[in-house]
Amino acid sequence: MPMSAPDTLTILGIAGSPRRHGNSERLLDECLAGARAAGAEVDKLVVVECDIAPCTGCGGCAPSGVCVISDDMADVYERLDGADAVVVASPVYFATVPAVLKALYDRLQPYWARRYVHGEQVSLRRPGALLLVRGGGDPFGFEAAAAPTRSVFAVLGIDYAEELHVEGPDAPEDIERFPAELANAARIGRSLVESVRRESQR
Repeated sequence: MPMSAPDTLTILGIAGSPRRHGNSERLLDECLAGARAAGAEVDKLVVVECDIAPCTGCGGCAPSGVCVISDDMADVYERLDGADAVVVASPVYFATVPAVLKALYDRLQPYWARRYVHGEQVSLRRPGALLLVRGGGDPFGFEAAAAPTRSVFAVLGIDYAEELHVEGPDAPEDIERFPAELANAARIGRSLVESVRRESQR
């Protein structure tokens, strides 16, 4: 018998830019607006406003699957675990994600320890999406920014469902010249909600 659709879905949006209210965050806002219009609750995590220390590679999470560093990642773990779908938005800096977002990614090592040291299985698959913005001119494109996100999603048990690349915006409001891409971000938000609902009916 199919599971009943959950009454409330939560879509977690992670704003990965070190600059507030820039082009990637604007894309994220449109995506979350689409998810909200489809009936989901949204949770926006602004990484630059969090106190997240870099991973030190100490191996302290290996025995227990719990990070030994005490900072705002405790809240990030809780919000990740409570989300039905996850969308990350980021600018592309020197072909990859900026340092503030990479610090968060690296601190997800406890999930790796749980899966590959302790053998825990992912109990529930969730969809995820990535929204990337770059000004252009760098010949290395988007792939090096997308790869670490795919790796993170794989460890978290998140299915990499959607990816949006926007090339051209540079100054903070340049994204407004790309209405089709903003509309596509909103579509992705709706699509994530629909994916969760479809999965709940299986």
